[in-house]
Amino acid sequence: MPPTISVIIPALNEAESIGHVVSEMPWQLIAECIVVDNGSSDETAAVAEAAGARVVQSPRGYGAACKAGSEAALSTSVILVYMDGDGSDVIADLPRLVAPIEADDADFVLGSRIRGTREAGSMLSSQIFAAHLVSTLLRLFHKVHYTDMGPFRAIRRTSLDELQMSELTYGWNLEMQIRAAQNKLRIREIPVDYRKRMGEPPKFQGMSERV
Repeated sequence: MPPTISVIIPALNEAESIGHVVSEMPWQLIAECIVVDNGSSDETAAVAEAAGARVVQSPRGYGAACKAGSEAALSTSVILVYMDGDGSDVIADLPRLVAPIEADDADFVLGSRIRGTREAGSMLSSQIFAAHLVSTLLRLFHKVHYTDMGPFRAIRRTSLDELQMSELTYGWNLEMQIRAAQNKLRIREIPVDYRKRMGEPPKFQGMSERV
């Protein structure tokens, strides 16, 4: 049976890292890797394409890029996986990320950097604090337990359609987690490893914000 996983990578001015990220893809396990160019002024799109990704364009905004990638995914893809293009997410964790969905034990799987092994300096103290704060608030108001709101995540495509996502900025990840709880999706969280980003952060507002 051919792979039914599309990996979607929003990217803004990630020419230093995107080639490495795409080249690490486990091509035998996935149907495609989509890099969504979010208005880069560097060679992000060309580097990604040369490394083997399919490149699509989107309006500025992290959520807008995720939405564009989701809509562009192959119609045969059952699972959509999202990750960053800066080299911080460890693609070797992908099999564990999608396994609960493939086994029909979950509809949405979040990779938790908080529970995983983090390279020193890969997360700011403010990011860790925000993860704990949001986790507490979601547990109080939505009765769901998350430890993180990181970018590396997988969702059943039909489940994503049910969520009717509308956030086009960096609220996309949090909106997905809230709506997943509200729609009573079967949610799993697994620990994933996390590294320091490659290269310099983008000098543009919007995509440069990290959660």
